[in-house]
Amino acid sequence: MTKKIRVLVVDDSAVVRQTLEEILNSDPGIEVIATASDPFIAAEKLKKEVPDVITLDVEMPRMDGITFLHKIMSQHPIPVVMCSSLTEIGAETTLKALEYGAVDIITKPRLGTKNFLKESSIRICDAVKAAAQARIKPIPAGPIRLVAKKLSADVILPPVKSRAMLQTTEKVVVVGASTGGTEALREFLEALPLDSPGIVIVQHMPEKFTTAFANRLNGICRIAIKEAENNDTVIPGHALIAPGNRHTLLKRSGARYFVEIKDGPLVSRHRPSVDVLFRSATRYAGKNAVGVIMTGMGDDGAKGMLELKEAGAYTIAQDEASCIVFGMPNEAIKLGAVDKILPLDRIAFEVLSACRR
Repeated sequence: MTKKIRVLVVDDSAVVRQTLEEILNSDPGIEVIATASDPFIAAEKLKKEVPDVITLDVEMPRMDGITFLHKIMSQHPIPVVMCSSLTEIGAETTLKALEYGAVDIITKPRLGTKNFLKESSIRICDAVKAAAQARIKPIPAGPIRLVAKKLSADVILPPVKSRAMLQTTEKVVVVGASTGGTEALREFLEALPLDSPGIVIVQHMPEKFTTAFANRLNGICRIAIKEAENNDTVIPGHALIAPGNRHTLLKRSGARYFVEIKDGPLVSRHRPSVDVLFRSATRYAGKNAVGVIMTGMGDDGAKGMLELKEAGAYTIAQDEASCIVFGMPNEAIKLGAVDKILPLDRIAFEVLSACRR
């Protein structure tokens, strides 16, 4: 029997604690060992039993989640998944938690339509499983059924039948990342000069949070970065980040690249999906594209990267040593979809070199 992932749920809302407990316990690989209504109660429970993962609310009485996270990561690092409401202010605060060592962000499950709760359940359980595998570095001081058909990019965009694509002088870069990707993307984008090629990014992240994430990066990087909007043009010196909960496709009209933002089901268990972005780049950019796959749990992007490579694009994967979770890059490597495997601090240079060749 595979050992279950033991979880401590910390949230001041009894309804959220109960809902999270039901969602997590419905997955055969996860077990909620305790719940706590605030960090002080959680600290007492940690003395009795140390979990594999903690889900932690951001706003709580007596001590906020960010402060408690800092104490955990500086004293006894444990993988933490932040649980936050879908608000602009909450998004800004929760992004700070990723800088302090949190592995991922989930949004509080909303009791509403059956389909929404099922998708929320998939996302929550996947985040906990990814956190359990993450490399954590200390900082200075009625059961819900989760079994769902795993859809491919076919549901958003048909496979590319013809690999022919005229090569232009305009290169475009497409990037996919998940668990650990926020900091990986920051390092990658900070290293790029003003004349970098146009970039489109899928980072698995809830809606609202991608807006705050893009704004944060725009303030620290030389290139311009924004959350993608429908019909935004992909131009040199700019990076577009797929909005949370929407698929983002690269399109082309003549020599102009632009993005299409659209709804649709989860693809490879995600929305936005890296596979969807990579397939669209295969169709509309082909050998003009450079594909990059970074740290993350699961296999989203692996098949799309293989399609890119087969179309003549140049493909790069982040290496195991620099990944928080070596899932997505490893799956792409196993498929033979990767031209180059590199540590994070060398990816920006390789992307620029590939675009100048």
